[in-house]
Amino acid sequence: MRELIIEPAESSRLANLCGHLDENLHQIEQSLDVTIHSRGDRFQIRGEESSTRIAEEVLTGLYRDTSDNTLSPRQVHLYLQKIMAQHAQHHPDSSDLNCGEDNTEQDTVDDEDMLLRTRSASLKTNNPHQALYLKNIAKYAINFAVGPAGTGKTFLAVAAAVRALERDEVSRLILVRPAVEAGERLGFLPGDLSQKIDPYLRPLYDALYYFMGNDAVNKAIERGIIEVLPLAYMRGRTLNDSFIILDEAQNATTAQMKMFLTRIGFGSTAVITGDITQVDLPKSSTSGLMHVLKVLKGVRGIGFSYFNAADVVRHPLVQKIIEAYDLWEGRER
Repeated sequence: MRELIIEPAESSRLANLCGHLDENLHQIEQSLDVTIHSRGDRFQIRGEESSTRIAEEVLTGLYRDTSDNTLSPRQVHLYLQKIMAQHAQHHPDSSDLNCGEDNTEQDTVDDEDMLLRTRSASLKTNNPHQALYLKNIAKYAINFAVGPAGTGKTFLAVAAAVRALERDEVSRLILVRPAVEAGERLGFLPGDLSQKIDPYLRPLYDALYYFMGNDAVNKAIERGIIEVLPLAYMRGRTLNDSFIILDEAQNATTAQMKMFLTRIGFGSTAVITGDITQVDLPKSSTSGLMHVLKVLKGVRGIGFSYFNAADVVRHPLVQKIIEAYDLWEGRER
């Protein structure tokens, strides 16, 4: 058992720390498999030694945050992820992050690495994997980001792209997605081709609007500085001085992936993101993302960032759902 005494003890901040009906404490208990009993400023934590140590660190850190804001379940979840990732870095069980060439240089991040600012918005990464991902984008001309939904792959790539455009490091942004439907058929959707594919590109627009604002995005699109288009429209082009993002790359075929990678010209940066567990291609087709990860393995000058369920920044249950699916699919194999 581990006992923590919170100082300075303030009743309003202690209530904030525990949450409504102790919901914050319950979330920590479930995430770390510990039991927490609180009485005033004293917290008794029972469980495995390593877990109780992390729980103590989480409680202490969250209490500091109660001085100027009301804790939400999301904040507790993200702080838990951050502390657990830091401990995993010092005591790794497996290698789940491969950052390409010279990985040893990428092992640590500082506070500056975790911040990214554009003219209209700023963000702080939620875990070391996200910070290392941004470092890779700054270092390599071509980057692959692979992991489950909700880990920030696309959002962070768009943020890096907008920053590069605002710093005049590139002259245009090109955001691309395969127009592959998840169990639906495009032909049955209303409208012309542009209207049919717009829903598939909407997540890219949302990220752009967040970092640039609606008016700035619309003006940039009108001037051709920003293009958001389906992957099929990339054929025959050579893209110089551009920041190119291929999102949902697991739904590109092997031929499309080769076509995309050979479009990249001088002064350009490309980021390819995807989740190899959510392939919507027909069973007769091979995912271009799964294929290219094998083909380019060991090629110098290319960055690879891998995320796992622990990096998910959506509802805590999403992480558990992803882990449950991974376990089930592992048994099926």
